[in-house]
Amino acid sequence: MRLVQFKETSGAQHVAVVEDAETLLVLTGVSSTRKLAEIAIKEGTTMIAAAKSRMGEDRISYDEVAKSGRLLPPITHADPAHFLVTGTGLTHLGSASARANMHTSGNKAADETDSMKMFRMGVEGGKPAAGETGVQPEWFYKGDGSIVASPGADMPSPSFALDGSEEPEIAAVYVIDGDGNPVRIGFAIGNEFSDHVTERQNYLYLAHSKLRACSMGPELLLGDLPSHVEGTSRLYRDGKVIWEKPFLSGEDNMSHTLANLEYHHFKYDLFCRPGDVHAHFFGTATLSFADGVTTQDGDEFEIESSLFGRALRNRLKTQAARKVVVKTI
Repeated sequence: MRLVQFKETSGAQHVAVVEDAETLLVLTGVSSTRKLAEIAIKEGTTMIAAAKSRMGEDRISYDEVAKSGRLLPPITHADPAHFLVTGTGLTHLGSASARANMHTSGNKAADETDSMKMFRMGVEGGKPAAGETGVQPEWFYKGDGSIVASPGADMPSPSFALDGSEEPEIAAVYVIDGDGNPVRIGFAIGNEFSDHVTERQNYLYLAHSKLRACSMGPELLLGDLPSHVEGTSRLYRDGKVIWEKPFLSGEDNMSHTLANLEYHHFKYDLFCRPGDVHAHFFGTATLSFADGVTTQDGDEFEIESSLFGRALRNRLKTQAARKVVVKTI
């Protein structure tokens, strides 16, 4: 089962089950996936069961909602500061070479980079035996809920950015329950949009390069993630595809288990604050920047996987420069 969040022309928010490629079945008595999750937690049931029990008779056109710009991210919070967006890197079996080449200096072999060392650590210790703790992955903070662009909306890039490129990834979505326990409610396809030129300048600039917008959805996949996921990432310019490449994800194609990545995120108490929501990106091995593509304003990113239904699309839009003024009182 897959869910979407959308808003009416009046602005009221709703949740719907994706009945088919053209039809949304609106849920009754619940206005967000977060509220549905809270109900499921309280009732001790699953997201699927909670959604099934709230299926109404109201069916609407999926295309009409999408074309009118009324799709929302698959998870939101009324207070964006309580929606934390984070991610991991070097988690996929094909991710090492492009990253290592990005950070290789003229007198340093690619297999000696910190990136390659971290990748090897993941391959050797990212899938621990039951009851054991695996090696921690690369981890980064992207921002709060205010940075999540809706499906179909512009992907904002700051005026000072040196690059703005896609990263097709799977993001897991969590709600923290009243006891401070993370509860995974589903998965979404996502674009963990980043500034790769800034990152390439110096690996210590990774944190800066990740403080960018992102997008996910429009659909939230309920239940478990298959161990093998296939998808395609495309870049359009003036309506034509200028770059296209398949990508793989799921544990069969990763150097870490999802459980290991989740442990090393939620082991920190500050990420277990009751009522918060989290979107955690699991990394990628595919990006146009690694193939020498330079994006331009107006380019459209498209990331799709049949597992996640409708493709995720966003158009690159550079923001106007903003003067930074720090006041003293």
